[in-house]
Amino acid sequence: MKILVLGSGAGGGFPQWNCNCANCAGQRAGRIRATERTQSSIAVSADGQSWVLLNASPDIGSQIRRHPQLHPRRGLRDTPIKAVVLIDAQIDHVTGLLGLREGPCIDLWATRCVFEDLTSGLPLLEVLRHYCGTRWHMIGVDGSCTRSDFEIEAAPGLRFTALAIPGKAPPYSPHRREQVTGDNIALRIDCAADGSSLFYAPGLASVGEQELAWMNAADCVLVDGTFWQEDEMQAAGLGTKSATDMGHLPQQGAAGRAGMVDALRDAAAARKVLIHINNSNPILDEDGAPRRALAAMGIEVAHDGMEISL
Repeated sequence: MKILVLGSGAGGGFPQWNCNCANCAGQRAGRIRATERTQSSIAVSADGQSWVLLNASPDIGSQIRRHPQLHPRRGLRDTPIKAVVLIDAQIDHVTGLLGLREGPCIDLWATRCVFEDLTSGLPLLEVLRHYCGTRWHMIGVDGSCTRSDFEIEAAPGLRFTALAIPGKAPPYSPHRREQVTGDNIALRIDCAADGSSLFYAPGLASVGEQELAWMNAADCVLVDGTFWQEDEMQAAGLGTKSATDMGHLPQQGAAGRAGMVDALRDAAAARKVLIHINNSNPILDEDGAPRRALAAMGIEVAHDGMEISL
């Protein structure tokens, strides 16, 4: 399996256009060694020819331009991107669909909840109907069904399993205050040719037994790296919400609650990678103590352009 990290930052990217926090200001001024990041999305392929996007970032145009693997190859109009799978309806994961409007009809895989959000609170799919259009394929995580297996015909060799996970629906969703099954999913992707597997969850509010089992069974985990600590936004003066309020499990545990580092430390995966890094997170400083601590535990920090072969 081949994995391209198209974008590794959280909403707004890094440095965020309107942010003057220590990280953003430090990166602009050259006071810290930190790599720019666009908003998170990855692409996966079994053969390096047909690719599936996992989320469509607002930065999708520049991300595609930077990756020759995703450039047109045949004819005047062409794309090796065969489908898009959405893990939620968050604005930084879905508005890139508009950037694909010049192409063919988009084969879109999403849960019923996400489809409803994208036809009501944020009606992107109605807008796209006037351009390329979309073909919705429902991921059957809904109601009492918390797991769904599916395959994408145009991307042979990959098998997908969606798992309902704890998180937050976007502010424009009617489920914002009370999550329902299908608002947030994680993906396990298996490659038939070599038996490799990826666990992908850029938004994850907690790690329970099922999530931990999937992480242990995967060769590579790409998981929520949004915040280093629970009160990060508050401590930096950037907002009033905690990591939990925003649907993310921070790397550091607190008040008897384990953090993402605790889950990753004992995970059996050969590659453990944090993605969806918020501009406030001190792990962006490549010379800082938090980054060194992660490296000592064998935990990587995703960057734009990162390529992983399993």
